[in-house]
Amino acid sequence: MANIQFLEFMVECGALLFGDFTLKSGRKSPYFVNTGEYKFNQQIGRLGDFYAQMIEKSGIEFDVLYGPAYKGIPLAVITADRLKRKVGVSFNRKEEKTHGDGKAILGYVPKAGDRVAIIEDVTTAGTSVRETLDILGKDVEVVALYISIDRMEKGTRDTSAVQQIEQEYKIPVYSIATARDIIDYLGDSEYAVKMREYLEQYGVSD
Repeated sequence: MANIQFLEFMVECGALLFGDFTLKSGRKSPYFVNTGEYKFNQQIGRLGDFYAQMIEKSGIEFDVLYGPAYKGIPLAVITADRLKRKVGVSFNRKEEKTHGDGKAILGYVPKAGDRVAIIEDVTTAGTSVRETLDILGKDVEVVALYISIDRMEKGTRDTSAVQQIEQEYKIPVYSIATARDIIDYLGDSEYAVKMREYLEQYGVSD
């Protein structure tokens, strides 16, 4: 299965870790996703392949692939390169510039009527999606969000960040793998048990 292959790949790269981690939310998690651990060209290329396969499988048509700064930028570039169709590649500056062209968006600048897909590593609170919608404006149509792992955790409500995005913005969210996939991957190991307990406390239904 592609999702299990992806998890194996993440572990090999050191991007999926098991242990005791304190998340930004303050929760104690038995696993951690760190996409900053993709360090070599072959790893980046294979990551792009996994994203491209997910995108093609989703069947969503779009004109522009947008990567929010910072981690979304290399994801957008390598994934667009791996797609078998022509798409614009777009990303934002994190800081405002007072010199040069001063543009907030670099690469392809989405125009009215363009269909835009957002690509990210993980989504925990949906903050970058809201920021992206503000940056892109109302003249473009955001048609999908693509992420690597859906942690399937409750956000500020009884729904996950992914569910909130789908409900609030009517944007479908696609992930290469989910927390449930990680549990299946771990089998009967100690961390599979810990992850089940973690999701029982903080998780949402599929």
